[in-house]
Amino acid sequence: MVALLVGAVVSGYRMRPSDRPCPSVKFIIKDRAERLYLTEQELNSLLQSENLYPVGKVLDEGVLYHIEKTVKSHPMVRTAECYVTVRDEVRIRITQRVPLLRVQTSAGETYLIDTDRRVMQARASVKDEVPVVTGTVGVKMAASQMADFAEWLQENDYWRNAIHHVRVQSPQMIYVYLRGENRPRIVLGGMNRYEQKLAKLRIFLEKGGEATQGKQYTELDLRFKGQVIGRQ
Repeated sequence: MVALLVGAVVSGYRMRPSDRPCPSVKFIIKDRAERLYLTEQELNSLLQSENLYPVGKVLDEGVLYHIEKTVKSHPMVRTAECYVTVRDEVRIRITQRVPLLRVQTSAGETYLIDTDRRVMQARASVKDEVPVVTGTVGVKMAASQMADFAEWLQENDYWRNAIHHVRVQSPQMIYVYLRGENRPRIVLGGMNRYEQKLAKLRIFLEKGGEATQGKQYTELDLRFKGQVIGRQ
């Protein structure tokens, strides 16, 4: 015979709060040792501003739902889960949003695109080294083509370490800038076939093709299939 326990305790946590006041609240932020974009003080202040700070209050499921929803509204929070312990303490588990690329537009805007392809606030606490895209780039392009490129870079050790930033003049005129001094500007053209374009560029660079006859190229053009056009 299997007994069904309703509304009691599961693994040390209540399925629903009791009629006793909440003695404490704790935020459990995943990966806080690697990155911490927000503070517990911010989250406490957020709950207080919405009259949802739980300490000293008798809670019900509706209040827990609104606490969870409010924490999720923080611009650095990806997911939040709110529950109570057997001691009626509130625990809120949080995962943070993770930046994928940084965008600096010609209009002076700066923002991030996260791994969910959503716009993410650029703030001082976000120090992750991610690809930088500058120029005439809108959110739609940043969250699609540029985000695809940033993901590809993350998985490619060579180019992740070689590329400094990308500049968009137009969707069909995109430039790539390499790390290091006096490196040639790379004309990528459009984002079509960028894997093949950069593969031929890598071969060209590894064979010492940045300079010829003692002169340094200032620009390498990858727009033409099977060719790297150097300009001095």
